[in-house]
Amino acid sequence: MIEVRDIIKSYGTLKVLDNVSLTVADGEFLSIVGPSGAGKTTLLQIIGSLDAPDSGSVLYDGTNIVSMKEHRLAAFRNLNMGFVFQFHQLLPEFTIAENVALPAMIAGQPRSHAMKKAAELLGSMGLADRLDHKPGQLSGGEKQRAAVARALVNDPKVILADEPTGSLDSHNREELYRLFLDLRDKTGKTFIIVTHDESLATCSDRVIHMKDGRITGSSDSLTC
Repeated sequence: MIEVRDIIKSYGTLKVLDNVSLTVADGEFLSIVGPSGAGKTTLLQIIGSLDAPDSGSVLYDGTNIVSMKEHRLAAFRNLNMGFVFQFHQLLPEFTIAENVALPAMIAGQPRSHAMKKAAELLGSMGLADRLDHKPGQLSGGEKQRAAVARALVNDPKVILADEPTGSLDSHNREELYRLFLDLRDKTGKTFIIVTHDESLATCSDRVIHMKDGRITGSSDSLTC
């Protein structure tokens, strides 16, 4: 379980998050929606330890990651969280297999093992014939599926995604959120997704609404 308690975050005089609290259950598929500037991405980054709050706490099964030293936090993040970004963030100089394997190698796994796992994940994403391709040789949908494989390579408990369908056409958006739902159903992982995509939000278990740095409401989603 993830517990976000009384998070406050400002950049200069601009208060981006104003006393935000939230609980996410294990295996929940949660969408966070709201207008631009609502604080959605900042909240996701704090939950994912990519940014630190001015005050408040973020607990993973009772462990407060806000109080962790950076070295321990980096290791915790690498093993427990997987990230999917709007523009995939694949490194152009590496092959797709190397991109996917990289978090596993950072975690200390032998290259051969990491590359084997990357190949298996990419195969499950329908990219078995793209292992040696570089990102510039893939379509937008293929890049985003490779980014999902990278997020999964260390078998994290939580997948955090920031506008993962934002750069995709309607066909690839449909494929990606079906992939997310299949992964949740098969693996029981927790998904926390910031999105403007109404179709994706509709398919989640719960939708959190944000405005002006605050959570303004929560609703159970309709069946997808």
